[in-house]
Amino acid sequence: MNLSNKEILEKANAAVSKGNYEEFLSFCTDDTVWTFIGEQTLTGKEEVRKYMEKAYAEPPKFDVENLIADGDFVTAVGKISMKNEHSKMITYDYCDVWKFKDGKMWELKAFVIAAESTEN
Repeated sequence: MNLSNKEILEKANAAVSKGNYEEFLSFCTDDTVWTFIGEQTLTGKEEVRKYMEKAYAEPPKFDVENLIADGDFVTAVGKISMKNEHSKMITYDYCDVWKFKDGKMWELKAFVIAAESTEN
């Protein structure tokens, strides 16, 4: 069964939400490149795997507001909540722009900022 790029991203994100990072990585190319704008770039599955083991010690929670597909690109806009190094749950606004190659997730440009707090 051939999945659309949008369906691939949905399945990959579902795997992350369940803590199944190896399943997620199966949707990525071996030479995947993740660029967190203004922060860092990860190259290859092994660097991404190490990042996920640390950053996603507990699976993140996604609230995808928009998922837009066009050609080799899928853009996801929404919120992601995950625990920081002090086990405090932090919510971020994000925009992920994925480029696909040969039916797999290849390049990611991630724009992520801490969401405005509504606490007084």
